[in-house]
Amino acid sequence: MSVQEFLLFLGSIIAGVSGQFFLKSGALKLGQVTASNAISHVLGIATIPELVIGLCCYGIGAILYILLLTRVPLSILAPAVALQYVFSVMMGKFLFNESIPVIRLFGVAFIICGVVMLMAKK
Repeated sequence: MSVQEFLLFLGSIIAGVSGQFFLKSGALKLGQVTASNAISHVLGIATIPELVIGLCCYGIGAILYILLLTRVPLSILAPAVALQYVFSVMMGKFLFNESIPVIRLFGVAFIICGVVMLMAKK
């Protein structure tokens, strides 16, 4: 992966993780959806800035991913994007104070090992 490709990849990861952060923040403001408030919650998505920002971040991440697909093999790129899961688990722990069971930490370690193996040259 060239430096330019790596920067596009990093930008895509950052945009995706940022999108998840803003969507989670907005969802906390939105509150829990039930059958009686589903329509108002769907309409409320457009009025909560964090949700709009999160969707925009996802859009930017998708554009960067498409640009990467023109340069990097799908068999390398798609699994490498799984690093978003690693950062999402860390974000859940440190920013949203979510508990992380040991089994989930093993899962994160397997993801990291898998990405390293996929990115490695022969």
